Amino acid sequence: MDAADIAAGRERWQQRYDAARKRDADFTTLSGTPVEPVYGPADGDGYADFDRIGWPGEFPYTRGLYPTGYRGRTWTIRQFAGFGNAQQTNERYKMILAAGGGGLSVAFDMPTLMGRDSDEPESLGEVGHCGVAIDSAADMEVLFDGIDLQQTTTSMTISGPAVPVFVMYLVAAERQGADLGKLDGTLQTDIFKEYIAQKEWLFAPEPHLRLIGDLMEYCHAEIPKYKPLSVSGYHIREAGSTAAQELAYTLADGFGYVELGLSRGMDVNTFAPGLSFFFDAHVDFFEEIAKFRAARRIWARHLRDDYGATSEKALWLKFHTQTAGVSLTAQQPVNNVVRTAVEALAAILGGTNSLHTNALDETLALPTDESAEIALRTQQVLMEETGVTNVADPLGGSWYVEALTDRIEAEAEEIFTRIRELGHDGSMTAGILRGIEDGWFTANIAEAAFVYQQALEKGEKRIVGVNVHTGTVAKDLEILRVSHEVETVQKRELAARKAGRDPVRTQQALARLVAVSRTTENMIPAMLDAARAEATLGEICEALKGEWGSYREPARF
Repeated sequence: MDAADIAAGRERWQQRYDAARKRDADFTTLSGTPVEPVYGPADGDGYADFDRIGWPGEFPYTRGLYPTGYRGRTWTIRQFAGFGNAQQTNERYKMILAAGGGGLSVAFDMPTLMGRDSDEPESLGEVGHCGVAIDSAADMEVLFDGIDLQQTTTSMTISGPAVPVFVMYLVAAERQGADLGKLDGTLQTDIFKEYIAQKEWLFAPEPHLRLIGDLMEYCHAEIPKYKPLSVSGYHIREAGSTAAQELAYTLADGFGYVELGLSRGMDVNTFAPGLSFFFDAHVDFFEEIAKFRAARRIWARHLRDDYGATSEKALWLKFHTQTAGVSLTAQQPVNNVVRTAVEALAAILGGTNSLHTNALDETLALPTDESAEIALRTQQVLMEETGVTNVADPLGGSWYVEALTDRIEAEAEEIFTRIRELGHDGSMTAGILRGIEDGWFTANIAEAAFVYQQALEKGEKRIVGVNVHTGTVAKDLEILRVSHEVETVQKRELAARKAGRDPVRTQQALARLVAVSRTTENMIPAMLDAARAEATLGEICEALKGEWGSYREPARF
């Protein structure tokens, strides 16, 4: 790009920056030196392919979605939390919000993630252990007691039974007196990544996609600020993928959901802004920054060129980041504070919109109050003390970062081509479904994980405290232990709730839900009525399994 075009771009950026709202903050270095809100080529200089880098807030958004960067608004501190019963988790949420957290992110226990009630035989020993137990709308009421849902953005990390859990959240908000149309937050809902990596599904892909399509339509019409889909690369990376695989599989899944919305007759310019993303921030600092920058560029280009999006917000890739759980070590766990800080900084320099920082003890157990506070303070130190909010995309134009960004983008494009070739019609959806059926995704992730493990065992890759610098004077940590009493109490509460509800109303609502599932009618209103009648998560999911069946992954050798 020649100097004149670069200068014209800078002028466009300057006009948008001047017109945008900025925070009332000190934008100087620690020594008091003022810094510019963005940096680029010197006046009069050309820069080859600068249109691929560009200016913040301008297509292809390599440098961020907003002309102000974090000068306009900082990322949302959204700490992921959940353990025991709803009352215990409610107390943790209030601690997070009081300590400066900007939003909530709900972690559910394994029975809830699998659409089971706490009193089912398969739930034995798992209730409340890896997240909070939610059996019905009454649990949601307790979970958010004293927290104004109309004023608090709430993210929920659940996919298989995401829709029934979401309607329970809506019922809890109704019972608070909230205007449901003003709720704001994100539901994960991403079923593709379950088949690819995490394995928490209920049905075959097609019924799940039916529910997701209904949810997209309902939220667009009734709850416009709420994001019904958070396409997740986090679990793909945690399963052992490379950075490029995480990026490509995640964006391919996103393209699949775009195709789903289009198949419902929805306008891409109206539903695409309701899609968000969820990435892993791993410990390779520059590779992660490049991955985030490439993600925005790829998404914007494909939404415009392949799917016909024309509005700016439809081209925006908004994403939440969580630091890498898989990078945490049980050996010398205090070192995890350093790893988490580095990963968080990579997410910030990559332009994340919200961030969760893992606690140092999460490889051993759920976080204690103290370790959760350290994780929160890690973000706050980065935000308040380091100057990283002063300049948009401060690494833009770095030869190394730009080369890494281009390389990861090229690798992702090669993977997109291969996925489309897997399908029968050239669509991303057909390729994803065939890749799931054939085990193509899981095989590629397993191979990447194997290669990395070999490198660790040979000492080619190093982890401090694990295969290098293993001596330590540290003592064992005190960890959070979830009492078996949680399960006992939860089951007792559930039994009392079932005994106290109107059984005829509950059964009629479940029957109505099944009847609607046999039509093309949107299922969300019927499911809402079932939640209002205090139908449990397990009852709703079992009713639909009776209609749709369950899914078992084919055996592969």
